[in-house]
Amino acid sequence: MEFPATSRQSLLIPGFLYSSSLTKNAIDFGNPSPPPSRDVVSKSFAIPAPIEPRKIEMYSSSFYAAATIGGMLSCGLTHTAVTPLDLVKCNMQIDPSKYKSISSGFGVLLKEQGLKGFFRGWVPTLLGYSAQGACKYGFYEFFKKYYSDIVGPEYATKYKTLIYAAGSASAEVIADVALCPFEAVKVRVQTQPGFARGLSDGLPKFVKSEGYLGLYKGIVPLWGRQIPYTMVKFATFENIVELMYKHVIPTPKDQCSNIQQLGVSFAGGYIAGVFCAIVSHPADNLVSFLNNSKGATVGDAVKNLGLMGLFTRGLPLRIVMIGTLTGAQWLIYDSFKVFVGLPTTGGVTPAASPATAELAKM
Repeated sequence: MEFPATSRQSLLIPGFLYSSSLTKNAIDFGNPSPPPSRDVVSKSFAIPAPIEPRKIEMYSSSFYAAATIGGMLSCGLTHTAVTPLDLVKCNMQIDPSKYKSISSGFGVLLKEQGLKGFFRGWVPTLLGYSAQGACKYGFYEFFKKYYSDIVGPEYATKYKTLIYAAGSASAEVIADVALCPFEAVKVRVQTQPGFARGLSDGLPKFVKSEGYLGLYKGIVPLWGRQIPYTMVKFATFENIVELMYKHVIPTPKDQCSNIQQLGVSFAGGYIAGVFCAIVSHPADNLVSFLNNSKGATVGDAVKNLGLMGLFTRGLPLRIVMIGTLTGAQWLIYDSFKVFVGLPTTGGVTPAASPATAELAKM
């Protein structure tokens, strides 16, 4: 049986009956009559509205708070999970004659310290990298928007990779100030057996030995390791994800499921992590050496490790560790963003203005 158009419209359930906002919906019975008053609605039978997920406005204070919490979870949890790998890597850098390879390194730790030894230094790792992640991701979102606004939409689109690099570098400067004291204690605990059990007794011993300024002895090498690392991490990730949606994923991002989008986030993060490990590895060796040796200088590190050693010692393990770590970080970060109603990171090139389009043709 076929109903006239007006009859079909009259069969529709009026919007005000299931809407949680009476002021935003009008009744449509085939005529433009206004919605009923609140008194009328309150006395009528109403179908309860389904609970809609809360939406966070992009670049609002809630958005930056979500980015901060997501970053804290992504970095804190992942770095703590790979503490055994980090422990072997640090000892390979400090004592290569004893820790000759990844497999023998695990064997030495198991023999000397048992299973508990694999997670020595997990507390400064958890606290330090949680603080670093909160600053890294929260300030990255802030500086990315800030620098884009400064240069305007045309140049922000044309030079987006520079925006990603500048935003992440600025965020990392702040993040490393939060990380550095925890990193100093972590390396000392992990590479000097008997120094301390963890953060609670290791921090007072470290301060007593080298003073509070000693906690920041490795800040410059840490910046040297982390700033290039983070610039590559964010700029490479954003570009890889965009390329994946353009050339690998047959469906536009806004039509992909959350699972598909999070899969892209992990894959893009893993690939970016491999590049991160290679770029930042020499500085990582310096940080480990300086934090392990009282009064040591960069010159001492270069003399002891050798130029080739700076670039290669512990690199294979670090590629595996950082690739997995970075992929997992982007997965956790974007999962949290999806959980609070935000889109995943990357994959959509900002719309260019007509002037930008003309420039691209020249």
